[in-house]
Amino acid sequence: MTPERKDKLTSVLNKRQNDITVVLENVFDPHNISAVMRSCDAIGMQDIHILNTKIPRHKKWGARSSSSAAKWLTVHQYENAVECFSALRKSYSTILTTHLSSDAVDLYSVDFSKSIALIFGNEHSGVSDEIRALADGNFVIPQMGIIRSLNISVACAVTLYEAFRQKTMAGHYNQKKLTDVRYKELFDEWASPSREIE
Repeated sequence: MTPERKDKLTSVLNKRQNDITVVLENVFDPHNISAVMRSCDAIGMQDIHILNTKIPRHKKWGARSSSSAAKWLTVHQYENAVECFSALRKSYSTILTTHLSSDAVDLYSVDFSKSIALIFGNEHSGVSDEIRALADGNFVIPQMGIIRSLNISVACAVTLYEAFRQKTMAGHYNQKKLTDVRYKELFDEWASPSREIE
């Protein structure tokens, strides 16, 4: 491994965040998923959860949209909502869905300096009633236009960059967040010659 590659990998791993994740519920379009993955990688997120209770498990992502971001993320796939939430509860203190409801809080009121999982629903019907019932609450992205929704990948990017802003101000990127064991596992995985850095 070249010194430049080692420096790049360690630089990214030193800023990887273990206290924020995205969950995509029954998102149909693999290109949407890949675009979300690209945003996840960009803000230093490591884990992403794909929950498919109504559609088949995805076998591949739209690589063109992700610039191969999937190979730098840890992707967890589920077909069972309870199983997914059981895993989330072990790692994240708050689980919020994106849903326009009377009790939804403004995106900019969410405290992203705390451990959090963010659930985005599918392109047609959003987050399901079942998932909203399991979550701790809802948030919305403020909008001033007539159309009250954003494309899922855009909504996710807007949300994650607010999280990035808050986490930067809180100093989260100035400290190593991964455990030593996880750090080494990811470094060894990423150091494989098959993992080209675009």
